[in-house]
Amino acid sequence: MIISRTPFRVSLFGGGSDYPKWYLNHGGAVIGFAIDKYCYITLRKLPPFFDYRHRIVYSKSEMVNDLSEIQHPAVRAVLTDQGVDYGAEVHHDGDLPARSGLGSSSSFTVGLLHVVRALRGIMSTRQTLAKEAIRIEQEVIAESVGSQDQIWAAYGGMNRIDFHRDGEFMVEPVIMAPERRQHLMDHFMLFFTGFSRYATETAAKKIANLDQRARQIRTMVAMVDDAATILGNGGNDFTDIGRMLHESWQLKRELADSVSTPAIDDIYQAAIGAGATGGKLLGAGGGGFMLFFVPPERQAAVRGNLNRLVEVKFNVDFGGSKIVVYEPNGL
Repeated sequence: MIISRTPFRVSLFGGGSDYPKWYLNHGGAVIGFAIDKYCYITLRKLPPFFDYRHRIVYSKSEMVNDLSEIQHPAVRAVLTDQGVDYGAEVHHDGDLPARSGLGSSSSFTVGLLHVVRALRGIMSTRQTLAKEAIRIEQEVIAESVGSQDQIWAAYGGMNRIDFHRDGEFMVEPVIMAPERRQHLMDHFMLFFTGFSRYATETAAKKIANLDQRARQIRTMVAMVDDAATILGNGGNDFTDIGRMLHESWQLKRELADSVSTPAIDDIYQAAIGAGATGGKLLGAGGGGFMLFFVPPERQAAVRGNLNRLVEVKFNVDFGGSKIVVYEPNGL
């Protein structure tokens, strides 16, 4: 039995520029961090005593005899692509809901790749996990997804990620003293809207609109430089981060009509009205988690205005995807 633990992520600025359609022509950049909420994937070889060959357990259970029969697209793609020739049992457990804007789908793919490769006796670098997950999601499954979530999941940390026109990427850690980083994190509040959505539906619309929304994408990429300067300058005044999040959210709403909804707009305005200086819906849009930047003295008021929503406390994860149980000969 092998178990991987893979973090979810919060992307602050630059989203949209991580779609290959954009960065292969223009380059791109994002800045954000992995969080200490995780996707757990368990893999073991299934003993040959059952009337099925493979068992996949997530929000539902699948018992099948051939990999092609697996309905879960990532499980089917990874097991087939990696040449799994044994009966496999895969279990998924997550700290937060799926389809929530925190990169959970890519965390699943990275975590599953990690355990499949580990069972073959292969140690995986962060770069390999990220690149392989990007390839599987974009080329094998052919989903409308960007390339940042897989990198956050594999690497962890608070980073700037640059995407180059040759398809390569560079991960640069944001260097901050621990107490200063904690001061920054103390300004963030994360709420679940109660709405789940399939990101690929909204992402497909955003991708189709990229050429017509070049101004918005370029402006959001420029914010990555500004944010990196603010975070790296050594001071404790993070006021501009909230202002930039607000501006970025207004730009993101212009990328596709399905990014926001009236209910999401109401949540956003309720937080701003209570003292948040900025925020955004995480992920492609349409639902999931909302992140707000709130001075600590105003957080009680924001919490009161959003008391019907579930708030999630979090911090930065620096480990990335890890194998936390390695018993390759165990059942």
